[in-house]
This record gives sequence, structure tokens and C-alpha cells, in this order.
Amino acid sequence: MLFGFEWDLSSPLAFAISIMPILLIGMWVTIQATVLGFFVALVLGLVFAVLKSAPSRFISWPATLITEFIRDTPLLVQLFFLYYVLPEYGIVLPAFMTGALALGIQYSAYTSEVYRAGLEAVAKDQHEAARALNLSAARTFTHIVVPQAIPRIVPAMGNYLVSIMKDVPVLSVVTVLEMLNVAKIVGDRTFSYLIPLSLVGGLYLIMTLVASAGVRLLDNWLPKQGIPLK
Repeated sequence: MLFGFEWDLSSPLAFAISIMPILLIGMWVTIQATVLGFFVALVLGLVFAVLKSAPSRFISWPATLITEFIRDTPLLVQLFFLYYVLPEYGIVLPAFMTGALALGIQYSAYTSEVYRAGLEAVAKDQHEAARALNLSAARTFTHIVVPQAIPRIVPAMGNYLVSIMKDVPVLSVVTVLEMLNVAKIVGDRTFSYLIPLSLVGGLYLIMTLVASAGVRLLDNWLPKQGIPLK
């Protein structure tokens, strides 16, 4: 029994049906961790991209070093650091928040490069036209540069969204009951792993297909909104 649900071991089909509700609970945790981690990666990645593009080396170099360190160290090490080291300094976060934060920090190093490539792809004459119109640097960035960069970065960001989703099972090492961890607990208690793991694989396939389809729809929709691509 898990989450108050009992399992029917009378037949493979009955077993699959009986464990589906708790797998769906684990799937909801997986989706939440994916969304929160992706949000952190989007926000923090943009901050890193802006800092790395700063004209001052005293700003750009430290930001570059930080992102390289994040990208070149394993997600599991960063997760353990946040979960076990931070409490020694009085910073205690729930396991779920710690896991989502670790995912976001890890992938912010990658999204920062996507942002940088998208921002640098905007033609320089757009900046010159904005200066000719006497627009401030902040207004030029938010109203001219970013709207033209977004369509370019959507496909790559979509790939990282799917990657974050598939990395969520790593959070099981800090007791987060995401979908794969739930399936493992079911297998441990029933000595039957084929059905739980097969169902998890099928649910992950559905989630990634839905996410990929959503990204493709967004990628096709953005140019039609009048956002220039050249």
C-alpha cells in the first residue's frame, strides 16, 4: 500500500490498473518539478546571458566562470550540495524545492547560451534604429531585441524542457516521490518490476510527446504574431 491505495495482484491487468492512481500522483510531482525547474532555468539563464554579454570584463568573466562550473559539474553533485551542505549554514529547503532548484541551476548554464545566441542573432541595424528613435537601452532590449530573439530560441528551449523532465528521476535520491521512485517502491514491495516500470516508460513517452508537440505549436505560432525573424 502507498498513498492509501491497495494493489490487486490477482492478474497483470488488475495490478496495472490498481497502481495507476499512485503512478499518476508521481507523474504530477514529476510535472511540477519539471515546470518549476524549467522556470528557474529560464530566469537564471537570462540573468547569466545578460551578465556574460556585459561590456565590462569584471562582470562578464565571473558570470562565464560560474556557468562553466555549473555546466561541467554533475547534477547529482549539485543536488547533494544543496540538500546536505546548505542546512549546515541554516538554509533548509524541502526535498522537492531543493530538487527543482538543482535542476533549474544546472540547466540555467545551458539556457544562458541559448539566450546569448538568440540575442546576438538579432541584426545590429535593429539596435541602430532603436538609438535613432532615441529609445533607452532597457526599452530597446525589452521591446526590440527580446521579441526578435524569442522565436529563435524556442526550439532549443523546448529540448531542454524535455531534458529536465527526463532528469527528474534523479531527485529520488533526496526522497522526492516522483514517478520512477514510486514505481520502484511498488516493485520493491510486490517483487514485480515489469509492469510498474513499463507503465512509467509509457507515461514518460506520453509526457515528452505532448511537451514536444506544444513546443512545435509555439514555434509555428510565434512568427504569425508579427514578430520579425530577420
